[in-house]
Amino acid sequence: MRILKSNEYRRMRWRNGRGETAEVAISPTGATLDDFDWRVSMARIDGDGPFSIFPQTDRTLAVLRGDGLCLSIAGSAPLELTRDSEPLSFPGDVAAAATLLGAPVTDLNVMTRRERSTHSMRRLRIAGSVEVPLQAPLALLICAEGSLQIEMNAQTAALMALDALLVVEEGAATLRISSDASVLAYLIEIH
Repeated sequence: MRILKSNEYRRMRWRNGRGETAEVAISPTGATLDDFDWRVSMARIDGDGPFSIFPQTDRTLAVLRGDGLCLSIAGSAPLELTRDSEPLSFPGDVAAAATLLGAPVTDLNVMTRRERSTHSMRRLRIAGSVEVPLQAPLALLICAEGSLQIEMNAQTAALMALDALLVVEEGAATLRISSDASVLAYLIEIH
């Protein structure tokens, strides 16, 4: 287990130049936007506009902060995505655009190259203590708000808002996650 602190995330311009992203984790280490296997990031969306195109990539998006987005993806009917919505998965190589529903948004974005890996993202509401079995050898737990305590195989960690926990475990593993208050978190698993 390794804690990734939000104030240490690598910050960079969006591929389309219209905003900034904070890179939580990327593989392989040192990869660029053109050659990653997988990437987890957070971005602040201050205005309406198109998403960057990422060939041969699948992505999943969740809203961490703000009023939400109305997403138009590949000519489909627009979908609203808010803090109360389940994460939304869609191809990263099709035209997609977002319209703010109000205040600026901070999103959580996961991308995987189709020929190299797959991913899932689950929205978790933690109140008290829960056990979450991991289904993949690599997982990231993102604390969206508040704070969390995590235990796995006699190791412990504490996460504050927007921090992440990176877990690499080849065998079966279970995270014991607890909080004194109701806290929103996201579990990302990469195969």
